[in-house]
Amino acid sequence: MKRVLGIILGGGAGTRLYPLTKLRAKPAVPLAGKYRLIDIPVSNCINSEIFKIYVLTQFNSASLNRHIARTYNFAGFMEGFVEVLAAQQTPENPNWFQGTADAVRQYIWLLDEWDVDEYLILSGDHLYRMDYRQFVQRHRDTQADITLSVVPMDEKRASDFGLMKIDAAGRVIDFSEKPKGDALTQMQVDTTTLGLSPEKALEMPYIASMGIYVFKKEVLLKLLQTSLDQTDFGKEIIPAAAPDYNVQAYLFDHYWEDIGTIEAFYDANLALTRQPQPPFSFYDEKAPIYTRSRYLPPTKLLDCQITESMIGEGCILKQCRINHSVLGVRSRVEAGCIVEDSLLMGSDFYEPFAERQSNGANTQIPLGIGTDTTIRRAIIDKNARIGSHVQIINKDRVEEAEREKQGFYIRNGIVVVVKNAVIPDHTVI
Repeated sequence: MKRVLGIILGGGAGTRLYPLTKLRAKPAVPLAGKYRLIDIPVSNCINSEIFKIYVLTQFNSASLNRHIARTYNFAGFMEGFVEVLAAQQTPENPNWFQGTADAVRQYIWLLDEWDVDEYLILSGDHLYRMDYRQFVQRHRDTQADITLSVVPMDEKRASDFGLMKIDAAGRVIDFSEKPKGDALTQMQVDTTTLGLSPEKALEMPYIASMGIYVFKKEVLLKLLQTSLDQTDFGKEIIPAAAPDYNVQAYLFDHYWEDIGTIEAFYDANLALTRQPQPPFSFYDEKAPIYTRSRYLPPTKLLDCQITESMIGEGCILKQCRINHSVLGVRSRVEAGCIVEDSLLMGSDFYEPFAERQSNGANTQIPLGIGTDTTIRRAIIDKNARIGSHVQIINKDRVEEAEREKQGFYIRNGIVVVVKNAVIPDHTVI
């Protein structure tokens, strides 16, 4: 794997994940109480012995830069690095990244300097665990120019994805973006070709792109330099290359979730609490997910009732009820609170103890969740100050709302309290 260079695409403005991306890049969005989205592809690379990794981003990248700098420091005697490449203006290209392929194209001069055989191109907003060594090996064994990682799909979900057809040798021969009706039926393939059992192949007769690719170095350089008007890998570069190049499919038949929307992000986080078997586990010692070491104290629980939940380190919970929820690092929940079906991202810092205890008339609402507050089906972003006797329950069952000045949005019926928001006492949402 020393001959492979990893390139993680950080995505654009992250509009589908807004307001979680209001103050941070999409790969820097917190996940599962203590991680960030970027930790998933970087950890998969490290576990696959790929140690040269670039992350391409262009929006709000300060917190992402800080996280990567504090987390991924390889020893000086090896060539490993994780480095952010932000969009920048040059005399040749004064524009922002126009798409996934354009982002790579703008840094082609840097990527070309590395003496490698393949470029592994990954997405920064997926939740999965994958050994890229098998992916790259399949690419080499089939002498492919490009290999796409694909997941099997049933008919119900297939029309939400970019689908492809393969021939008997696993070569990709046709593409279709989110087909419906007859166009969908025509995209059925025999997935036993890629290794599925005959029974499962009947259930899942479609294959969808994961947005993860291996390119031969010289093929990627040539495609990017000869098709300057094409800015996206999945929609333009790869479909245009399929007739002239050996484009292969690699089947990934394990848990994979694109968490690029608020609803998908919420569902993926809460699914981690599922019993007895969550769809994705952070408890795999052979392929751990890495993140920043914070050296926080243990979580303190004072007479609490907690069911089906994950609690990050450094939290203080007092006489509260937590059910089917994920609480991030340094979360603080006061007495009498009920938190159900919710994701609390925690805080970046602790308030001084004396300040935390002061309850005078003019004091600021402290960090965390105040006394006798109820939170249901919500995402509470970092450093939120939620007062006492607050109800965040979407009482009017609103599906979509934007209340920027009040400090919250509603997406798919999920209340999202923005980072650093202050929700006064007795508020009802």
